Amino acid sequence: MRHRSFLLALALAIATVLALPAAAPAAPDPAAPGPATLSRDGDGAAVLSRATEALYGTGTPDRRPEATLALRDLFAAKSRLGMLGNQFAGGLLARPTEGVRDPFADGYSARSKRMCGANICVHWVERTDDAATREWARTTLRAMRQVWRHHIGTLGYRRPATDGLRGGNAKFDVYLKELGSKGVYGYCAPERRVAGEPLQASGFCVLDNDFARSQFGRAPKQTLKVTAAHEFFHAIQFAYDFGEDPWLLESTATWMEERFAPAVDDNRAYLRYGQLGRPRVPLDLFETSGYAHYGNWTFWEFVADRLGADVVRQVWERAGTGGGLPNDYSTQALRRVLADHGGLPRIFAAYSAGNTIPGATYPEGLAYPKAPVASRLLSTTQPRTRFKARIDHLSSRSVRLRPDRSLRDAGWRLQVHIDAPATHRGSAAYLTVKRADGRLHRRLIRLDPTGAGQARVRFSARATKVVTITFANASTRTVCDDGTTYACQGTSRDDDRRFRLSAHVVRRSLPPRR
Repeated sequence: MRHRSFLLALALAIATVLALPAAAPAAPDPAAPGPATLSRDGDGAAVLSRATEALYGTGTPDRRPEATLALRDLFAAKSRLGMLGNQFAGGLLARPTEGVRDPFADGYSARSKRMCGANICVHWVERTDDAATREWARTTLRAMRQVWRHHIGTLGYRRPATDGLRGGNAKFDVYLKELGSKGVYGYCAPERRVAGEPLQASGFCVLDNDFARSQFGRAPKQTLKVTAAHEFFHAIQFAYDFGEDPWLLESTATWMEERFAPAVDDNRAYLRYGQLGRPRVPLDLFETSGYAHYGNWTFWEFVADRLGADVVRQVWERAGTGGGLPNDYSTQALRRVLADHGGLPRIFAAYSAGNTIPGATYPEGLAYPKAPVASRLLSTTQPRTRFKARIDHLSSRSVRLRPDRSLRDAGWRLQVHIDAPATHRGSAAYLTVKRADGRLHRRLIRLDPTGAGQARVRFSARATKVVTITFANASTRTVCDDGTTYACQGTSRDDDRRFRLSAHVVRRSLPPRR
């Protein structure tokens, strides 16, 4: 892209100036969200550098900041950047049609065209590297109409906040640009705060100008579908709370791909980075140099399949602002919504256990990776075993117990004793039994208030293939504003909690023969 090296060098120079100590701190902007609403630290220099790298960086895509969140953070931090930084930020946040009037932006350098539907306008140019065809603009508009009907009409989410007459009218604007050469599919940028609602913002989206298979490795229309579904949901999120916790923004946007275009399966690429592949990594982590927040879309799929897709919207309505919405932070909203559905510990434990057998848990789960588990073999000569684990908040560990061939008699039973943290800390345990005939038996193991519990199941090698015990730490007790990339930038009060299991094989007493 033109000016890329200049932009990076200039951004670094401005960042260096911003990082110098000031004589006195600037007065805070009362309308701006506090540090807990930013996805990373609130340092203006770092935010500016990340946004520049996200849009114009030369590094590999897997190490580049996520463009939408980088621009979201820049938008929130503008009041702290000073005159020069604010001018540069304005260029990064500008619409492509404004770029020719901004020396720091990288917008259109040719006259743009516009095509509109009932709610959306698509803008494109016919010359330069950003060129798109009229037919592709029409294809994009058609896809965006379908996404609008799905997200807003079918699922019931808010419309994006109106932008007034920016873009030429009050409709939502989508711009087509060459992004694939930078490893970017698309992005949305917040643009201005809604009057009287400092955490709501209008915005616009930018999508690649052709989604060429040579750049994205998939049929162009398929890539367009999932990108439009994902990025437009970010614009909807800005109308609830643009400063919400980034794991919630990204995991629900990636889940929306599955709801809108289930046959494309682009989001499967992230599964091994989420709790299917790494159950020890907390659900609410925004991984600044990784993909955990993308891979954890499966949590919302699990919840939606069992409780209905409305539950996800209800979480956003609790996390949102305006119209009487309570403005909870992400995991606080999640816990309060799921309190009406059996509680977060119960659901999170079932989800964690289900990830050990995804083929029996998700409609397309046979293609998913299985969550790793520890394994123990019990026999007549080794009838006892122990397992212990330290588990962080919103994460889990599982252990699989198998009967040896020596346990063939129908009278064998497995006795399990659990010692977990007190249940007010979110502790839960889940039992999964796979019978020899393939049938599954799944249930929550009841824990008393101290975290103690037990279970007893048949353990004959003829009747039972495997018994899996899943420990879940579903705590959302958090000290906020510690500068982390977890929920509310907080630190959990229940990390590194100890869970212990002891199991032994016993023989059931059989009545005497007559």
